[in-house]
Amino acid sequence: MTKEIGFALLILGIVGCGPDLSQLPTIRMEIARGMPLGAVAESLEARQFITSASKFKLYARITGNAGAIQAGIYELPVGATNGQILRLLTSGQVASDRLSIPEGLMLSEVADAVESQLGVPAESIWAAAHDPSRIQALGIDAPNLEGYLYPSTHVIRAGASAGEIVDQMTNEFLARWRPSWDERARQLGLTRHEVVTLASIIEGEVGYKPDGPYISSVYHNRLRAGMRLQADPTVIYALGRRRRLFERDYLTRSPYNTYVVDGLPPAPIGQPSEASIEAALYPERTDFFYIVADTSGKHVFSRTYGEHLTAVRRIRVAQGRG
Repeated sequence: MTKEIGFALLILGIVGCGPDLSQLPTIRMEIARGMPLGAVAESLEARQFITSASKFKLYARITGNAGAIQAGIYELPVGATNGQILRLLTSGQVASDRLSIPEGLMLSEVADAVESQLGVPAESIWAAAHDPSRIQALGIDAPNLEGYLYPSTHVIRAGASAGEIVDQMTNEFLARWRPSWDERARQLGLTRHEVVTLASIIEGEVGYKPDGPYISSVYHNRLRAGMRLQADPTVIYALGRRRRLFERDYLTRSPYNTYVVDGLPPAPIGQPSEASIEAALYPERTDFFYIVADTSGKHVFSRTYGEHLTAVRRIRVAQGRG
């Protein structure tokens, strides 16, 4: 900017020392894609971010930024100068929201969490996670992206679509996946999909994190011995909702219910943590075949069915159900 232009803008009151933006309250405003400069300026004036649409347009044109405003939702400070507002709108630094997805949530629960935290309809998240193109991009043979929506606190662009949100979570999964895990999976004779599936079951079972590798050892031992996994979290997934399980529930006909089907279910039953993926790949070396959770959430591990029944009876007595 030349001295002459700078002086002219200063006379017009368009530029000058502005306030500290961090000290100003902010209000969100959306700039639509393709919105002309005049409409942007008028909207800013109507929302009282600026006092004069004409001065704002003049400043944008003189500084060469008339066509540089980027679409998006912005956190605009109330009381900022025209120059400060324009710099924000041309920076592309759009507003963002935090999305917290705990480990172990089922896809339906992830969709509900997105709706409650971001206002994006759960149905649209569900649909995006069932999009064949997204599933194909991950190279998996599954009906949806269950297991691949990385559980974490994600910083999501304000106004992001369901597809963008799902893509961000799956891209985070891919970024976190370690090449060494592929080699370890090959050593175990498992595909990545099978590892994620097993990890999701471990995630659903573990209440005390250090138990993870021991729970994994039980499942690996059962798989090698040709025994059914008989994992309660798979019954819950087959039912489609979390509740107390009854004897009849273990007979639920579903490819996900490992009480009635052999081997692993066809796909994950939730979103596993890195710790559960590690546990699935690096189980403890044990001769345990049975597990039961005690009153503290930790697990009791047994080698024989007789030992297991004894552990179950002891826990029931402790729970007042003996």
